[in-house]
Amino acid sequence: MVRILLVENELRLARSYQRNLEDEGHNVEAVADGEAALVRLSADAPAYDVVIMDVLLPGQSGIAVCAAVRRQGNRVPILLLTALGETGDKVAGLDAGADDYLTKPFPMDELFARLRALGRRPHTFDPVAQATHLRVADLTVDVLRHEVTRGNRLIPLTVREFALLEVLARNPGRVITRQQLTDRVWPDGTEAGSNVLDTYIHYLREKIDRDAPVKLLYTVRGVGYTLRAVSEGGRWG
Repeated sequence: MVRILLVENELRLARSYQRNLEDEGHNVEAVADGEAALVRLSADAPAYDVVIMDVLLPGQSGIAVCAAVRRQGNRVPILLLTALGETGDKVAGLDAGADDYLTKPFPMDELFARLRALGRRPHTFDPVAQATHLRVADLTVDVLRHEVTRGNRLIPLTVREFALLEVLARNPGRVITRQQLTDRVWPDGTEAGSNVLDTYIHYLREKIDRDAPVKLLYTVRGVGYTLRAVSEGGRWG
């Protein structure tokens, strides 16, 4: 069980997150603004194992709260929730001391996976380097620069291709379903026709795998896609 402080001002989302987290066996306390979060995270307050906090809060933003918590010397892991495409918020949040970020909307199983990852991180973990440079074999995804390299080769990607690759690279070895990818890369439903995802996977595979001796992007028939260095039952094709 993980003791979680959830900071989210949208009541519907807060209730949904809290219900799902509690169903996983976690102990969740929810507050709706930054000031309440700072009270809960003060030196004489009960300790939390992790903080899940939206960036857009009334009063103090999640980034300001994060910075204040770090100034107090509190090293509780902080996972920020950001809006799609708000790269500036991600950079500012990591610079303020956040350990990771998750882009809305997101599937709950990705939130659960991030919580597990935060629990495994050593005290010497460098959140900026690890959250912004994703590596699978010789493939590197630089989230802040929006650059992708394989070995020494720079790979130009479109915005959608990059978003698709980022989701896969954040979950190496894990099969991401078609619906999860569609929800993350096309959250507003635009362009998300039945063949669009297949088309973008094809484009992405051509760019990162075509000339490489080791293939990274695999199709798991009837389920979705995964990014990994060695095939484990999936099929590339």
